[in-house]
Amino acid sequence: MSQIDPNMLKDKVAVITGAGRGIGRAIAMAYASAGAAVVCSARGEADIAQTAAMIREAGGRSIAQTADVADYESVKTLFQRASDTFGGVDIVVANAGVALEQRRIADGDPALWRKTIDINLTGAYHTAHAAIAHLRRRGAGKIIMIGSGQRKRPAPGFSAYSCSKSGLWMLTQSLATELQEDHISVNELIPGPVRTDMTRDVPVPPGEWFKDPADVVPLALFLAGMPDVGPSAQSYSLMRRA
Repeated sequence: MSQIDPNMLKDKVAVITGAGRGIGRAIAMAYASAGAAVVCSARGEADIAQTAAMIREAGGRSIAQTADVADYESVKTLFQRASDTFGGVDIVVANAGVALEQRRIADGDPALWRKTIDINLTGAYHTAHAAIAHLRRRGAGKIIMIGSGQRKRPAPGFSAYSCSKSGLWMLTQSLATELQEDHISVNELIPGPVRTDMTRDVPVPPGEWFKDPADVVPLALFLAGMPDVGPSAQSYSLMRRA
């Protein structure tokens, strides 16, 4: 974090879902180090409280607000608290996601399939929908969707996750088209395999770069720091280092 420009996101307010651990926590801490006020959100209070405390202990500004992205009213409350506390919202990272089972469709649980879609896809829709009015009041903004290469590479046992991420890609395209006139850019960040609780039991394809959450930070900072009238509807993937 010592190499992050502390003024890169000065006076910006970022809302990050799934900020209690893994990629979300790494991005939250990086944005705070870059000068942003960060609202950390997830379903579990203990993890996001710890993330927010770590940011404040490092001299940053942060609060924790529990929210279940599958519950729209909960997400609306999240963004209202962000605006009430810090005066607005400039950056949104839709990071909350799950992979609830690894069973083929014929053997799977329809309830888990539906819950995966509810969190990964409908949850991202809820996040963007609730954020738009707050971003528009700032005159510009950025929505960053955390996607997956799994959206175009089917694998046995991962139908729900793959379908949710395919839908997320189209949601990104739709939002970018609709929000262009508002100077709100919407892009997809595809981190690839990252060491988190969610990927502990997921096999990594040969030759893939198995990253740590901190490896996602530079690209997340790039997307957050782009000009207000920057590229939109793009997918940015983390490639293997040379």
